Amino acid sequence: MSIYEKFQPINFDEIKTYELASRPSKVIVQDFAQPVDVRDSLKNFLDKLPNILANQSLREIAKQIRRAKELNKPIVWGIGGHVVKTGLAPIIIDLMKKGFATAIAANGSVLVHDTEIALIGSTSEDVDATLGKGDFGAAKETGEVLNSAAKKGWNDKIGLGEAMGREILQKNPPYSDVSLLCQTYVTNTPFTTHLAIGADIGHFHASCDGAALGATSHTDFKLFCSIVKELNGGGVYLNVGSAVIMPEVFLKAVTVVLNLGFPLEDFTTANFDFIQSYRPNTNVVRRPTANGAGRGFSVTGHHEFTIPLLAAHILCEG
Repeated sequence: MSIYEKFQPINFDEIKTYELASRPSKVIVQDFAQPVDVRDSLKNFLDKLPNILANQSLREIAKQIRRAKELNKPIVWGIGGHVVKTGLAPIIIDLMKKGFATAIAANGSVLVHDTEIALIGSTSEDVDATLGKGDFGAAKETGEVLNSAAKKGWNDKIGLGEAMGREILQKNPPYSDVSLLCQTYVTNTPFTTHLAIGADIGHFHASCDGAALGATSHTDFKLFCSIVKELNGGGVYLNVGSAVIMPEVFLKAVTVVLNLGFPLEDFTTANFDFIQSYRPNTNVVRRPTANGAGRGFSVTGHHEFTIPLLAAHILCEG
């Protein structure tokens, strides 16, 4: 049997159409970019960017960050080590000093890279070149600072982030001005650290004390939960460059807050990364803000582009 004996091509003569101008559209010419002029101010440049997709999200996130500052609500930067390795600490420090970053929450790799930056002004070893020799992660000073801070912090009953800032500053590091750990300590800004034991190079140094690391990181988790509680009513949480640890920690902090009976509504979350992974989008952007509890955004792109742009929107559009 021929296919045309079983099926006949459908007739399009009765297809209904409508006037193009009557249709709502998501893109309008007024939202298009404008050509950049070398004489443009930074604000003029930002105004000329297309008001579409990621840039539209950046503008809205910046708006919510400015609102959080006005309401005296937390603006929490949850970060991974890549943020330090792409040279963004000076931008976050500047925003912190201007009231647009009121707490830093970090995975363990941030401690490694930020410590090395503070001490010698460089970080990020060539793993391919050192792994085969067994030298990867064996930098003496990096491990000593982390483990000494953990032991002293455990003894003093403080969190690991605070203990790290204190420990590094006692060494009079030449690059403390671009160190997140140092500058948060100097300004009394909360810096919480959330470890996965075995994930960071300091954990296999002879000076490591797992009990001290665990206790100080757990103290930081409880402090982080207190900060997340205050997001209610206008706060902002940004997940920047952590695909696993910080999204998991944030979700657990959210459930702690709700389990204890505190409200958590009208807040903003956003994930910034060069790929969009399952955990950040599920645990930061979608689940905590579900059912109208808040607003979630995903911004895709390299941090060395997106974070300076976000900072520019925060500072220029107010």
